[in-house]
Amino acid sequence: MKKTKYVVIVTIAVLALIAVASSAFIVNETEQVIITQFGKPIGKPIVTPGIHFKIPIIQEANFFDKRFLEWDGDPNQIPTKDKRFIWVDTYARWRIKNPLLFFQRVRNERGAQSRLDDILDGETRNAIAKHVLVEIIRSTNREYKSSEGLSNEGEGNSLVRIKYGREKIARSIVNAASPRTLELGIELLDLRFKRINYVEEVQKKIFERMITERKRIADKFRSEGQGEASKILGNKERELKKIQSEAYKTAQEIMGKADAKATAIYAKAYNQNQQSRDFYVFLKTLDTYKTTLSEKDWLILSTKSDFFRYLRTQSGK
Repeated sequence: MKKTKYVVIVTIAVLALIAVASSAFIVNETEQVIITQFGKPIGKPIVTPGIHFKIPIIQEANFFDKRFLEWDGDPNQIPTKDKRFIWVDTYARWRIKNPLLFFQRVRNERGAQSRLDDILDGETRNAIAKHVLVEIIRSTNREYKSSEGLSNEGEGNSLVRIKYGREKIARSIVNAASPRTLELGIELLDLRFKRINYVEEVQKKIFERMITERKRIADKFRSEGQGEASKILGNKERELKKIQSEAYKTAQEIMGKADAKATAIYAKAYNQNQQSRDFYVFLKTLDTYKTTLSEKDWLILSTKSDFFRYLRTQSGK
């Protein structure tokens, strides 16, 4: 009898512990909870962290994140107001503002992501279609600085004054989508354009135009470089001829002065005395004989010729 009573008490204690353990749950600072009974929410959302209790088995705790959550949209091909087809890729941040309404409308984050896809993609498409391309690309009217040699005409329209800009367009999408997300218990915090690009067909044409423009600039630079090179070579040739001419002039002047000085020395030596003059004339005449006559030469001269004088004197005639 006592043993049976002991077993009953232990069983009741174990069941009580299981009941207490299954009824207690912990809410972290980053979480909020909705209690449901047979699938229907009851009571107010639990947003304070700590230990809380529910009825075991028949009640269930549904946890939701209190932090900022991410929405990353798929790239979409959208036409602008000026009929330019572009790829637009966006992302956004949101949070669960009303967990009870959130649970009633979308149940969980997966359902919320699906509804956000519909809302944000639609509002993005509407906003892009209302503005020209330059408004979507640029954010301010800061001073435009083009690359050297590039014209400001064509696809860029970079000198067009913008009225809205990318930041205001993104904010208009948030303002248009926020009332619809609040109906789901979601607060839309921000939306940004992650990437904006032309579709592939238009992109190829733009790249080809850019390549052609750059080649034109390169040819212009090459032509200017060749002109400068020819100018430098011409200047070099002119300077070289000028230097050579001045050097030749200087050399001739030096040679002339040297010849004049040599002549003066010869004249001075010649005029010193008769004996020196005769000896000088004799030596110069012998040098002339040596350079003028050879063994095979025949020379017909008058016997009274000065050239023949020393030969005549040596022969005794």
